[in-house]
Amino acid sequence: MIPSATQTLGTRTVITPQMRQAFEILQVSRGELEHLVEQELAENPVLEEGLEEPEEEERPRTEERLEVNGADQEWPENDNQRETTTEVEPENGLRDVDWQEYLENQSNNLHGSSGSPAANNDERPSLEATMTREESLADHLEWQLQMKDLDADEKVVAKLLLGNMDGDGYLQLDIEEIAFLSGMDFEIVDQVLRRIQELDPPGVGARDLRECLLLQLRAQGEDQTLVGAIVRDHLDLLEARRFDKIAKELDEPVEAVIEAAGDISHLEPKPGRNYGEADVRYITPDVYVHKDGEDYAVTLNDEGLPQLRVSPYYRRVLGTDGGADAKRFIKTKMRNAQWLISCIQRRQQTLLMVASSIVRFQRDFLDRGVDHLRPLVLKQVADDIKMHESTVSRATANKYIHTPQGIFELKYFFTSSVKGADDSDVSAESVKNRIKMIIGDEDPRRPLSDQKIAKMLKEEQIDIARRTVAKYREMMGILPSPKRRQVV
Repeated sequence: MIPSATQTLGTRTVITPQMRQAFEILQVSRGELEHLVEQELAENPVLEEGLEEPEEEERPRTEERLEVNGADQEWPENDNQRETTTEVEPENGLRDVDWQEYLENQSNNLHGSSGSPAANNDERPSLEATMTREESLADHLEWQLQMKDLDADEKVVAKLLLGNMDGDGYLQLDIEEIAFLSGMDFEIVDQVLRRIQELDPPGVGARDLRECLLLQLRAQGEDQTLVGAIVRDHLDLLEARRFDKIAKELDEPVEAVIEAAGDISHLEPKPGRNYGEADVRYITPDVYVHKDGEDYAVTLNDEGLPQLRVSPYYRRVLGTDGGADAKRFIKTKMRNAQWLISCIQRRQQTLLMVASSIVRFQRDFLDRGVDHLRPLVLKQVADDIKMHESTVSRATANKYIHTPQGIFELKYFFTSSVKGADDSDVSAESVKNRIKMIIGDEDPRRPLSDQKIAKMLKEEQIDIARRTVAKYREMMGILPSPKRRQVV
């Protein structure tokens, strides 16, 4: 084997940083695009907001003037600042004011005052002192543990226990694992866990649902009653709603078991859910669709997106005498700014084309609702607007559309088809919605089985198997019929 160098001829696609940025801008959500634009405005001095050419020559920001003209050429803000050197004598009494405290405590007055004596009190706390955040479960438990008399070893164990508790209040590790991690005896860990399980909210620190419910019953003094016996020994039968079998095994009347089941249903299976910040998502539609006569008009939501341009000041700087390095820097920034503007414009144009195509395909949905949603795939829209499927996929990612039927993610309209009894295509999303409606209208004492639902759909010219009904039901988070049964 002799090493040698060979040369081959071939072609390959190279993704440049500019192309990668274009893909990113097309795919990001509206909120991410706003953040990206803000970041570019902060980093690129050539990029600025605005459409019209300013009447007067605009001065760049101070740091930009320093970068282009040199640190010793900063412009004064006005002539008076250079000429005024005499210090103004303060009025009587103002010398004694603690201005630092005044500014901190009166910051709220910048936005007005209520006019009440309390509102004008100079001793009120500063704005920073009034800020707060929602208390987490760990914070709530730590605060209560401070009232307990824990020694140093117990505090170490308590910190580990709280750190391995999920947002619902359940302990995620076994006691043996906590003992190993802390280097403490098993008895110490068990003792600290029991003390945590006595804290508020009741049920916190449990290792499974059964223990969580029993802790709540113990706090109510009900753990040794029929309710406690059902939770302790027959939770699986309770989940299956086999009240008759529970009554037989406990030698209790069925009515008493049903009443106990009602008490259990009022317990909290996730005791930590009311603590901590909720995962709230605020959706801003990217596209609006509204009825315009007999047709639908599609418009982009440009509110909040700044109009960008290349600064006229830097265009003039390139036409003047100056350093080569400064001009090279400006040219690079100008190319980056122009490319960003072009990418955003192309993103908006593509999004408008894709949304308009979806509206054309889903006209029945807009007129009559989810039951008339049409099966649609990316290729159909791509062929309609003469674009590649990957472009359509990126354009619909993380985007939302406001329609007369509500706000939906653009990808919602791309759904597989189910064959109807007359060989027509029915949207899978429409079938799911129909299953949900059928279950919503059922008698809770006699819930419908998946086979019965499939039979009802077949009567409506939707021919799907029982297992398909079960799959769609599970996707929507709906329990099977035995667990939906209610005894009233």
